[in-house]
Parts: sequence; structure tokens; C-alpha cells
Amino acid sequence: MTFKRKLAWALTACVLAGVLWLIAAFQLFHNPPRATPQKTDAIVVLGGMSNERLPVGLALRDQLGIKDLVVVTTGLPANAGSDEFCEAHDGVTHLDCLRPDPLNTRGEALRLRDLAAERGWTSVTVVTSDYHVQRAGTLMKQCIAADVHMVGTEPELSPVAWVWRFVVETGGLLDVWVRPEC
Repeated sequence: MTFKRKLAWALTACVLAGVLWLIAAFQLFHNPPRATPQKTDAIVVLGGMSNERLPVGLALRDQLGIKDLVVVTTGLPANAGSDEFCEAHDGVTHLDCLRPDPLNTRGEALRLRDLAAERGWTSVTVVTSDYHVQRAGTLMKQCIAADVHMVGTEPELSPVAWVWRFVVETGGLLDVWVRPEC
């Protein structure tokens, strides 16, 4: 086989692999399976994209009659809405505002593991963005002894931002499979 022919085959294989990855990433991160929300012991709103996630968490709390609400605070611009909510509702019964350490999804899973055990929760609903449902759900299920129900919110992202999320979440999902947290 000539060098040109080998190069053509290699390029074709790379393009095909890229297209297959894009299809899989679209299904996993843009169009994740949607579960019907159900009553659980607590609603947890993960950090980041708070303008998208917090309203969904609050609406589910009211709709399902769930009294315990956990809101992650970060001090970062994308989480300003949740941070402000926690400041405004400081001391409210059945509201836990927590800042994970480390300040990432692994840190959130570790803090929620401890909180769920302390409170005796047997089930939790975790609210995050659609693109984050697979990775966050995997981490939460690795760490939390309670049943974890994931609810995704629909972010408004440009096509370029979606592709970037696909890359980030693919790497993150591979990481949680290779290095389970708890």
C-alpha cells in the first residue's frame, strides 16, 4: 500500500471516529435520558449555571412538596444567583447552602455523601445542566448511599459552546469511570 493510500485511510478513520464521537456526545450530553421527577427526601442544586438550575430546583421543590433544599455556593460569576439566594435566605429551616472543597463536582459529591448520611436521606433529586447529567450522576451514585435521581436543565449554548461542553464532559466522564470517587 502506498503512503498516499495509507494517509487517506488514516484520515478517513479519523473523520469517521470524530463523527461517531460527535453522535455519541450529542446523545449523552445534549439529549440525555429524561427521568420523571418524583418525590425524594431532598432537592440538590449543583453549582454553576445558577440562573438555569436554581429556578428548576425551586419549582421542583414546590411541585413535589420536598422540604429539604441544598444549594451549592461557589463565589464564582456563573453561580451568582445561587450565592445571592443563600445570602438572602441565611438561617432558613430546611435550606442547606454548602461550598464544596474541592470546588468541583467531586467535591459536591463528597459533601452530599456526608450530608445525606447525616440526615438519613434515602433519596435525593440532583438538578444540573443537561450536559452535566451523565458525569454528575455517575459521581453522585458512586458516593451517595441514597437513591439519586438526576434532573437536567436546558442550557442556552451556541454550537461552538456545545462542542466545547462535549469535549469537557467526555473527558470528565472517562475520568469518573477510570477514577471512581468514593
